[in-house]
Amino acid sequence: MKRTFVLTTAAMMLAGAFAFAEVSTLIDFTLLKADGGDDGNGKPTFNTHTTMNYAESAGTTYTDEQKELMKTSLALGEWEIVLNSSARNVQSVGISTVREAPVTAGRHADETIMGVRIEFPTTAVNANAKVVPAFNIPAYEPVRSEEGGEGSSDSAANFKSQFENGYGIVKNVGTLKSIAVETLGENFPHRLYVLMSDTDGVQRRYDMGTLKFDGWRTLTWNNPDYISEVRTREIRVVPLYPRGLPFVRFDGLQVSRDASDVGGTFIGYFRNVQIMYDKALLTTDRDIVDEDLWNIIGDKEKARQNAEMGRFGAKQVNRFLEQQKMATETSFEEVGEGATTTQAE
Repeated sequence: MKRTFVLTTAAMMLAGAFAFAEVSTLIDFTLLKADGGDDGNGKPTFNTHTTMNYAESAGTTYTDEQKELMKTSLALGEWEIVLNSSARNVQSVGISTVREAPVTAGRHADETIMGVRIEFPTTAVNANAKVVPAFNIPAYEPVRSEEGGEGSSDSAANFKSQFENGYGIVKNVGTLKSIAVETLGENFPHRLYVLMSDTDGVQRRYDMGTLKFDGWRTLTWNNPDYISEVRTREIRVVPLYPRGLPFVRFDGLQVSRDASDVGGTFIGYFRNVQIMYDKALLTTDRDIVDEDLWNIIGDKEKARQNAEMGRFGAKQVNRFLEQQKMATETSFEEVGEGATTTQAE
């Protein structure tokens, strides 16, 4: 009897081990507080873990001092608001912004989360705004060592990206089951969407519901097409190698205002985005480490990484040049004697 009980318990434990879906944090905004750099007033400007240097894409016409400034990161203050045509005007573009929002009380006290201000039109028009990072989050940026160099594991199945673990990338994702967003509501009637893209670059939008509530709440999207019964699933067997791990990338949030709802200023606070999913591949120990022998996936990922950096760098260099051309003075009195002035003939 005792032996039967032990065997039954072991079987139940084994079944339970496979009953739980994989859960990962796709983006954790509490990790994106600025902790490096200096704006000249002693205030940090960069998030050290996510800092990207795009000076290599700038060419050779810039000085070392200029290239030293060609850095950006996922620090909350560097995220952008992209308004659609119905909402975009000079005033709304200038006012809409993303800031660090310190939590002073409650269960998340002493944390810093994302605070968003969006200026929607007050007229009866449909409008939406996307909250997006300063650059597309790279999926193939190798983990940086503590000494400042680059490093990754010797197996493609265990390849780690610098932007995993809450910084925008989750790998080995098969079928999505659920998405959750933890947010602090301010009773706005607008709808919230999560924007995500996959390994093939296909972006999808997930409806999380409305923000019409007060206080902390976890908004959840459940996949209506998720099949829980394994016997009714379509089983596909694919070669184990060479195949890179499929991933999902966080592309941002979208806030949508219906024409029938009140417009004007919107304020929102967001803490994190989590996903529940099936693994695409089961990671198992192999008698031969295929990647060490053939390096097929490593070559593919290096090419994709270079392509990502090329696209990312070109955009950032253009922004850097535009920033250098901007007038920083707010009045004529601030213009020094050495400034260049142009007089009408």
